[in-house]
Amino acid sequence: MILITCPHCGPRQESEFTYGGDGANARPAAPEDVDDAAWIDYLHLRDNHKGPHDELWQHVQGCRRWLQVRRDVVTHQVISCHVLSADIADLADSADMVEGER
Repeated sequence: MILITCPHCGPRQESEFTYGGDGANARPAAPEDVDDAAWIDYLHLRDNHKGPHDELWQHVQGCRRWLQVRRDVVTHQVISCHVLSADIADLADSADMVEGER
C-alpha cells in the first residue's frame, strides 16, 4: 500500500486517492492546431523510466484537492506531495465534469 501525505489531511492510504495521470505530460497549448500524430503521442506514448516520476492524484475521499505527487516507480516511495495551482486544478475538475456528463 502506498502512503500519500496530503498537505491538508495528513498521511492517507492510496485507496483514498484516484490516479489522475502523468504529471509531467504537458497538454498541447493549441489543441486545434495539433495533427493526429501529435495527439497520439500526447495521449498514448510515454517514457517508462525507472526512478522518480511526477503524477497527478485527486484526494477523492478527503479534501478532494488535486495533488502533484513525486513517486519512485520502482520502490513506490512517495518523495513529495504538493497541491496543484488553482489553474491546473480547475482544468482537472472541468475534465472530470465532461467525463461525468458522458
